[in-house]
Amino acid sequence: MAVDIGLLRELFPGLCSASLLNEIQQSALPAQLPQGATICHLGQECTHLALVFRGSARIYQLAESGREITLYRVGPGEACILTASCIMSRQNFPAIAVCEAPTEGVLIPAHKLDEWMGAYPDWRQFVWTLMADRLSNVLCLLEEVTFRRVDQRISSYLLQKAEEQRAPALAMTHQAIADDIGTSREVVSRILKDLEHRGALTLSRGRVDLDVRKLQTILDECD
Repeated sequence: MAVDIGLLRELFPGLCSASLLNEIQQSALPAQLPQGATICHLGQECTHLALVFRGSARIYQLAESGREITLYRVGPGEACILTASCIMSRQNFPAIAVCEAPTEGVLIPAHKLDEWMGAYPDWRQFVWTLMADRLSNVLCLLEEVTFRRVDQRISSYLLQKAEEQRAPALAMTHQAIADDIGTSREVVSRILKDLEHRGALTLSRGRVDLDVRKLQTILDECD
């Protein structure tokens, strides 16, 4: 299967050098993974960098207690910066990456990533911009975990999801929320029940229906 250069141009407009696009077409390997597939295990050597065309990957860390916390997600037009940093530093992957949906993209061999950093300014700018954006996201996550109560984090998380999906009805389980923010399902269930009692949302199996204005008011009162 050939690399779709038209889609590559559309999703990664910063990669505009004709010679770089030609290199990608010659060197990259098309890849497809099903939902639930593990992309990279903890401690695994990173041999390729994936540029995502379709789907979504979740990058998370797993504590000894078994709890998970989502570091970030990688969607269309993005790449995993932990993978890029591991390739450049010759380190093994420090987290876990899984497909949340059927995912398609292309794989850049590790030696090409290094080579292109010196040869193509647009590739170098792409990698550094990706690093800066992800570092900002992780710093925000650190601030949330360190300085905000769990009920505030859950409220903020739900409001963010509603904004992303442009709908107040969220199809998600209590366990999925717990995994994303790094707490237990029991804590999430207790806080959601309290928010339901206060009229900020309605719970049903695998679904949370928000009263966005009420939930935002409750969050504002906590800050």
